[in-house]
Amino acid sequence: MRLSVSETAKLTGVSVRTLHYYDQQGLLTPSEVSAAGYRFYDEAALERLQQILFLRELDFPLKEIGRILARPDFDRREALTRQRELLLLKRSRLDKLIALAENSLKGEGSMSFKEFEQKEFEEQRQRYAREAEERWGNTEAWQQSRQRSANRTKEQWASIQEEAAEIFRALGAQMDKAPEAPEVQELIARWQQHLNRHYYDCSPEILAGLGQMYEADERFAQHLNQYGEGLAAFMSRAIAVYCG
Repeated sequence: MRLSVSETAKLTGVSVRTLHYYDQQGLLTPSEVSAAGYRFYDEAALERLQQILFLRELDFPLKEIGRILARPDFDRREALTRQRELLLLKRSRLDKLIALAENSLKGEGSMSFKEFEQKEFEEQRQRYAREAEERWGNTEAWQQSRQRSANRTKEQWASIQEEAAEIFRALGAQMDKAPEAPEVQELIARWQQHLNRHYYDCSPEILAGLGQMYEADERFAQHLNQYGEGLAAFMSRAIAVYCG
């Protein structure tokens, strides 16, 4: 798929002006810019645009959307699951408002205001946004990851993800060994090199922090454990050894 700006605008309902603005903000860069300056968008760019539109629908400001999408651990499926939860909360509130309006038109409604309450939705929305800020904030690693990922194609992303999966599978196959075993430590070194190449400069301090998170954060643990039951804890211990 290779769509021009006008074709992308027609397909998505997002104006050309808005697409240019998203590009200026570093939120959605074109997949390709021709020698003549024409901009084109591929399937990966459209998937990212869909994420932006979902988050806009949930009332996230563009600055927060940029932070969420720049997370090195951003997972599209997980994001869609969380967004669905928020959209259901928003729909529930709108259904109550519609019912209140209908009852008022029939002369049956009381002077009620609780339907206008947004507390539950707003709390969930803010918690979702805070996760990106609390975990990564405005760190140098965050900025590097955002810059390096800005213009990647879908094929490049798939290659990076497969490289990571290969390392995880190899670690899963080594769990019968001690975390300090040379074969295990070599794979941890490969993982650090993977992060250095594709995301940010991963110092021993950053890697040590990630190692702790892999076991402590349920989502990280769930992702890693699909490559071998207990891999998250094993990898956490192996990283601790590697980082001294």
